[in-house]
Amino acid sequence: MEHSSHLRPRQQDCRWDAVEHLPYKEEGSSLFKAISRQVLFDEPELACQLRYFEMDAGGYSTLERHEHMHAVMILRGHGVCLVAEEVCAVKPLDLITIPAWAWHQFRANAGEPMGFMCMVNQTRDRPQLPSESDLAGLRANPAIAAFLQTTEAG
Repeated sequence: MEHSSHLRPRQQDCRWDAVEHLPYKEEGSSLFKAISRQVLFDEPELACQLRYFEMDAGGYSTLERHEHMHAVMILRGHGVCLVAEEVCAVKPLDLITIPAWAWHQFRANAGEPMGFMCMVNQTRDRPQLPSESDLAGLRANPAIAAFLQTTEAG
C-alpha cells in the first residue's frame, strides 16, 4: 500500500521513512558520547525545525548554550538533564524548556537508551561551548558539579 507524500511512517523504534539518520555533530567538535540525530521537519513555512536525538545507554549531548530557545519532549528512556541552574531526572513525555543562553546537556541513564524531540528556530545561532571560567562557575553549584563529574567520567 502506498502512503501519502505528507506521511512518513515510523519504520521501527524511533526511525521514520525518508528521514536520514545522521551523526550528532562532527567528531572532535565538542564533548559528546553515543548520540545521533534526525531532522524530522525543516520547512520554511513552519519557521522552526523539529529534530529527534537519541543516545545509547550512558550517552550524552554536548554541554552548550545558544541565543535561541529550545523546546524538548522526552520520547523514550530515562536520564538526567542540566538546564541553567537545575539538574533534573527526566522520563518519557516530560517537557523541558531551555531558555536562551542557558547551559544545557542531556544524559541517558546507564541501563537504557534515551530519545527526545527538540524544536528550535529554523534560523539560529551556533552553540557556544563553556570556557574554563564558565565550567568553574557551573561547578560552584554542588548538584551541577556532581552532574558534570558523572558526565566527564563517562
